[in-house]
Amino acid sequence: MSNKQNEEAMIYQIRIEGQLGEQWTDWFEGLTITHEEGGTTVLTGPVVDQSALHGLLKKVRDLGAPLVSVNRMGTDGSSDPNEITKGEI
Repeated sequence: MSNKQNEEAMIYQIRIEGQLGEQWTDWFEGLTITHEEGGTTVLTGPVVDQSALHGLLKKVRDLGAPLVSVNRMGTDGSSDPNEITKGEI
C-alpha cells in the first residue's frame, strides 16, 4: 500500500470470537491482532476502501469465526461516531 493510500485509509477494528495466533497477520493483510479477555480477538488496522473491508470480512467468514463487531475509527485511530456496526451480529 502506498503512503498516500495509507494516509487516506480508515482504521477499522474487527472483533471476532476465539483467539487467532500471530501467524494470521499476513493473511489479514498486516492488521494487528490483539487478544481480549473473554476469548475474543480484535483485528485493527488501515482499510483503504469498502472493497478491502468486504474482503477482510470474507476472510473472517471463511475462517468460520463468529463476527462480533466492526467499528470504524478515525484515520488516526480515534473513535468515529459513524460506526459501521457495533455489538453482536
